[in-house]
Amino acid sequence: MPLVQITGVGDYLTLKQKQEIIRKVTDAVVSVEGEGLRPVTWVTIQDVQPGAWGVGGQPVTADDLRAMAKAGAAA
Repeated sequence: MPLVQITGVGDYLTLKQKQEIIRKVTDAVVSVEGEGLRPVTWVTIQDVQPGAWGVGGQPVTADDLRAMAKAGAAA
């Protein structure tokens, strides 16, 4: 039974976006392990409180991620 656990900064993704990630990650797992495992492929998404997640010694918030996503889209 495959189990995929995803952890991210809370308040960044909407419920709809999380559901899309769950579908797409499940599809990716099944593409490797076989369609028969779809019913037992678990994907969980855990949110960490904004600011309680850090990279390089700096706290990261949902607003930081939105700014990074916007900057990446502009590049």
